[in-house]
Amino acid sequence: MAEVRLSGVNKFYGGAQALHSVSLDIADGEFAVFVGPSGCGKSTLLRSIAGLEEISGGTVHIGDRDVTRIAPSDRDVAMVFQSYALYPHMTVRENMDFGMKVNNFPPDDRKRRIAEAARILQLEPYLDRKPGQLSGGQRQRVAIGRAIVKEPKVFLFDEPLSNLDAKLRVQMRVELEALHRDLKATMIYVTHDQVEAMTMADKIVVLNAGKIEQVGPPMELYNRPATEFVAGFIGAPAMNFLGVQVQGGQAMVEGVALGAAPDSSVKLGIRPEHVALRPAGQGQLQATVTICETLGGDAYLYVRLAGGETLVVRAEGDTALDHGAVVGLDFPPARLHHFAADGRTLASGGVPR
Repeated sequence: MAEVRLSGVNKFYGGAQALHSVSLDIADGEFAVFVGPSGCGKSTLLRSIAGLEEISGGTVHIGDRDVTRIAPSDRDVAMVFQSYALYPHMTVRENMDFGMKVNNFPPDDRKRRIAEAARILQLEPYLDRKPGQLSGGQRQRVAIGRAIVKEPKVFLFDEPLSNLDAKLRVQMRVELEALHRDLKATMIYVTHDQVEAMTMADKIVVLNAGKIEQVGPPMELYNRPATEFVAGFIGAPAMNFLGVQVQGGQAMVEGVALGAAPDSSVKLGIRPEHVALRPAGQGQLQATVTICETLGGDAYLYVRLAGGETLVVRAEGDTALDHGAVVGLDFPPARLHHFAADGRTLASGGVPR
């Protein structure tokens, strides 16, 4: 396997710039996930690594090779796409064999690779079936198997689970994590689903408008987001944000001091699970329940403050509050995040940056 290094990668489509001087190191054997909203450049960056997009500037290294101007077929990478892209008239075995056959791999080597991939992906009972006879999850495993038989240095995944239903997505996430553990391969995975990013990644790369906002382990991004954008994107439900005024070193919301704040703070953030629910008349602020969503183990309360700002509060699953009920809210200072006017994080969890 191999590390991937990007230096100053730019990509223009005519006068529009899709990637802005992206520099990034992905270690050998690491599972890196590119995440961000639609149009942020994550798929363009992945395709640039694969060689399917010709970059406008910068360099791409895989291992010790500069592959910037090398053809995709010579980069020693394998890509799994959102669509399965299987040949419908071929069996599973023939789909996995096709690329090797075209490239004149020895027959015995082809058989060995197909057998190993089928074993890893539990496809042995389906080798003689055609794609139309398989479920969506099985077809996706065949697409992954077609990548495995190449024995590449780097695996690239472009939103491979987006066509699956919710249950299959969870199952395939687990299978991909196990695959990474078994192969010890360098994997780069693109998704717009931050839950996939949090559960699968060794390293998350958050992209926004063609630029990297933050890179790091999942819980580092969750607990210490570098920007308001990262704080709002990572986590489900999203972080709550409230406008603040700083008086005497205290963050003031609706005339109530919620804790120490940097002088330049203009916005306060707190995650739904960190807001403490209190009975009406107690707590730092009072709020009115607008919606109560019960999800079994958890309940999510959508509440409105007197000034009109709304928050989401995570509560115990058996919490049942009607529309219009009044509750109290506490904001533990150690759980507060503060942001400057330009979106930079000033403090996370009570710790200045």
